[in-house]
Amino acid sequence: MDKQVSMFPSPYDIPAPKGAEDWQEMYPYYMLFQPGNREAEEQEFYFCNNQHFPVPTRPFDSMILEYTAKTLGQYNTRQWIVPPANGIEYRYINGYAYLRMIPVPLEDIEARVPKFLERAGHYFGNWDTLLENWHTKVMAEIEAMEEITFTPLPDEVPLEWVHEGRGHDQTTEFMANFDHMLQGLHRTWQLHFEFLNLGYAAYLDFFTFVKEQFPTIPEQAIAKMVQGIDSVLFRPDEELKKLANLAVELGLNDVVKGGDLAAIAAAPNGDQWMAAWEAAQDPWFNYSTGSGILSSDKRWIDHFDIPLSFIKGYVEQVEAGKVLIRPIEELAAERDRIVEEYRDMMDPEVQEAFDGKLGLSRLVFPYVEDHNFYIEHWSMGVFWRKARELSKVLQNAGFWEEEDGMFFVQHSELRDILFDYCNAWASGCAPQGPRYWPEKIAKRRQMLDILGQERPIPAVNNPPEVITEPFTVMLWGITSESIQRWADAGKSDDSLKGMAASPGVVEGKARVLSGPERLDELQEGEILVCPVTAPSWAPVFGKIGGVVTDIGGIMSHAAIVCREYGLPAVTGTGFGSAKIETGMTLRVNGDTGSVEIVS
Repeated sequence: MDKQVSMFPSPYDIPAPKGAEDWQEMYPYYMLFQPGNREAEEQEFYFCNNQHFPVPTRPFDSMILEYTAKTLGQYNTRQWIVPPANGIEYRYINGYAYLRMIPVPLEDIEARVPKFLERAGHYFGNWDTLLENWHTKVMAEIEAMEEITFTPLPDEVPLEWVHEGRGHDQTTEFMANFDHMLQGLHRTWQLHFEFLNLGYAAYLDFFTFVKEQFPTIPEQAIAKMVQGIDSVLFRPDEELKKLANLAVELGLNDVVKGGDLAAIAAAPNGDQWMAAWEAAQDPWFNYSTGSGILSSDKRWIDHFDIPLSFIKGYVEQVEAGKVLIRPIEELAAERDRIVEEYRDMMDPEVQEAFDGKLGLSRLVFPYVEDHNFYIEHWSMGVFWRKARELSKVLQNAGFWEEEDGMFFVQHSELRDILFDYCNAWASGCAPQGPRYWPEKIAKRRQMLDILGQERPIPAVNNPPEVITEPFTVMLWGITSESIQRWADAGKSDDSLKGMAASPGVVEGKARVLSGPERLDELQEGEILVCPVTAPSWAPVFGKIGGVVTDIGGIMSHAAIVCREYGLPAVTGTGFGSAKIETGMTLRVNGDTGSVEIVS
């Protein structure tokens, strides 16, 4: 019998790039496709999650995928009992993370509905109180993570420990601190999804309801009905704008643009600016240049050159006469106009249901963005700081040559390394690791570099007929239509289709970027084209003309931020950053979701 032709290739038919044939050794067995299960796994649809993992994943970082998938799943499957959706499975292909949504059998959906309504209804009915408790829990986890320390083991057990009869040595706490760090990470990701699944579910319910009433309504018109939000995710950018305006007010334009903090402090009025700079850091500089979940992401609090470069750009805009404000009043006016326009076309009983669903969406919507600052940026920033501290201790012990060497080992391998280090200290001998790990880590670095030169395909195998999981639709923008667009991507040379994520039409030169390290290349009026944006890229949104991304739905961070900044955007094009080249002239239509290569 001939094998059925799939819309996308089988994961078993995707070759490894030359020089990276052993890439699978970097990940646990349960994160890989297993040849013994090929027949079953070729029936399952996986899509590339390059929204959160835009580059091949370092071995230690793969633990983040484990925790995010596990904790997302526990809420869908075990706590909220979402009627049509369970959790997700994950696999790696050539170092890139792929996800599969686990559906609920049709015959089981109806029985889950009353359970979901009861459980989710409790949270919706007590949202503010429970969310206040959530903030308390998150801050407790951040404080607990801050207290964890890793220092080299000393020459001997302190004499006072002997006199106390303590009965254990410093290795006990050293290894326990690693466990505490991972346990805290696990608890933090459970908090991440405590409200998030409900936020997406409420918005998807509202979205579906409006679509049923008005089948031809543009998707971003529905999104506009909840725009104009006051989110803490925009606060770091607002702080930079304040610092830029203050620099101009104090006559510090040139010295602040120079980016030398010592020179700023020494300048006339420099002490006033420095006081504002230091006040802004806690907590608003706990902000990452990427998604925040990767060890390679840089934080403002650790790299002052990043916020200083953004401030320089804002100072130049102020000098040019630009007013640095987000158009909240315009967004709110447009929001209210659209709501009134469509509400007036509904019958009274439909209006009542519409009002309830809209009110719930607006209640839960701020969390959809706010949680990113507290979890991905702040909490994860502390976690990665502690991880680098541990990596530095082991680097000094000879286990690897560079400070970030730990991120090239799996967390399960790290347990062996910690015991090797502690056992050798206790026994008075040399550990084995320094003779084993440097060569292996060098090989893994090389493989990841090679894998990073290959663009991942968007999906493998055949998609399901219907996609119902809220995250898949709202965040990643994975729908039957988007999947078909990916499959058809090679049929046209001069146009792309994606999600109509943020309204408006703009024409300009393309600037294709793979990550935040090249944001300074963006020129006034250019169209930013990338696999995915991060909320912390907002400081450059004031000078670009529009945004095109490879992945992302109507509720992706790129879509939300662009709407809030009034920028046309098309998300979920699949191959936009591969097909478009820097310098091409693009016409981006955020009303229809089309991207035309004009020249």
